[in-house]
Amino acid sequence: MRIGVPKEVKTLEFRVGLVPSSVRELVQHGHELLVETKAGEGIGITDADFAAAGAQVAGTAEQVFAEADMIVKVKEPQPEEVGMLREGQILFTYLHLAAEADLTRGLVDSGCTAIAYETVTDHRGGLPLLAPMSEVAGRMGAQVGAHCLEKEQGGAGILLGGVPGVAPGKVVIIGGGVAGTNAARMAMGLEASVTIIERSLHRLYELDLQFAPKCNTIYSTAHAIEEYVVNADLVIGTVLLPGAAAPKLVTRDMVRQMRRGSVIVDIAIDQGGCCETSRPTTHAEPTYRDEEVVHYCVTNMPGAVPRTSTFALNNATLPFALALADKGYRQAMADDPHLRAGLNVHAGRVTYEAVARDLGYDYTPADTVLAA
Repeated sequence: MRIGVPKEVKTLEFRVGLVPSSVRELVQHGHELLVETKAGEGIGITDADFAAAGAQVAGTAEQVFAEADMIVKVKEPQPEEVGMLREGQILFTYLHLAAEADLTRGLVDSGCTAIAYETVTDHRGGLPLLAPMSEVAGRMGAQVGAHCLEKEQGGAGILLGGVPGVAPGKVVIIGGGVAGTNAARMAMGLEASVTIIERSLHRLYELDLQFAPKCNTIYSTAHAIEEYVVNADLVIGTVLLPGAAAPKLVTRDMVRQMRRGSVIVDIAIDQGGCCETSRPTTHAEPTYRDEEVVHYCVTNMPGAVPRTSTFALNNATLPFALALADKGYRQAMADDPHLRAGLNVHAGRVTYEAVARDLGYDYTPADTVLAA
C-alpha cells in the first residue's frame, strides 16, 4: 500500500501523522511511504530523517493526496484538504465529526473511507487512540488554567497553590476519565484544592482510591455542577461521549455567577464543548472573555507540545496503521471489531451512529457497508 503523510495545515499545528520510526516499520512490511516536505520540521524531524527511514519526500500536499492509497494525519482535514480526497481512499486521523457538519458533508461527498482515531476502541471499553492526547490535554488543562488565572492574562490574579496563610485556588474538573484524571494529577501537584465531578459510581470509587485524601470526588448532578462551578477559580471540562457532541453541562447562568476573572478550560471543545459559553479557539488566539470569565477553548490543545504529542500518538496508532496497510481496510476491520468502531464515513454513508444522530444523517452500520 502507498501511504501518504501530508504536512498539517491547521493553525499552529506542528504534529505529524507518522514519525521516522513508524515509517521504517511500515517500509519493512513492504509498504511505500510518501511524506510531504517539511511535514516534521516543527518538531525537529527533517526530510532527511524521513528519507533515511525509507520514505519518499513529496514536494506538495497535492502529490501526497493524489498518489496515496491511505492518508495518515493528526487533525481533521481542513477545507483545502477535503477537496483532495477521492473515492476509495482511506483517511486515518482524528475527525470529531459530531461538531463538524461541513466536514462530514465533505467526507460523505468525497466517497472516501474515513476512520477516526477517537472512536477506535479496545477490549476494556477504552479509546486507545484518544487516550494519549487526553493525557496531554488533561495535564495541559491545569497548566494553562493556572497561567490564565494570572492578572496579566485577564484572570483574577490567583496562584493555584496558594502560599502559607492564603488558601489555594479551587479547581473543579467535570469528568473523571483519562483527561480529567490527568488534570487532577497536575492540579494536585500544584497544591490546588481539587474536586472531580463524575457520574460513574465505579469511576468515583477508583478516583477515591487513587487520590484520596488529596481530592474531593462528587457524583454528577445538575445541582452539584452548579454548586461547585460557581465557586471555582478554575473549571476544567473533560466530558466525553464517544463520537457524539458533548453535553452542555455548564450553563451560561452558572458562568455568570462565577467570580470575575475565573477561568474555564474546555477540553471537550473538540466535540462542541461542555459549556454553553464555549466556542472554538486556536493557539494563535487561545482565550476570550465571556460573562467576565476567561475561556480557553483551543481545539487542538496537544498541538502546543507537538513533539511529545506526536510520539505519544504514534505509539498508539502504529499497530492499527500496520493492520490497515497489511490487510487492507476490509479485512483489517473484519478481523478487529475495535478498529471497525473507528469507521465514521464510508463510500458516501455515515457509519457511526452518534454522528448520524447528531447531524441528521441516515445511519448505516459499519458491518453493513463493509459487507456490501
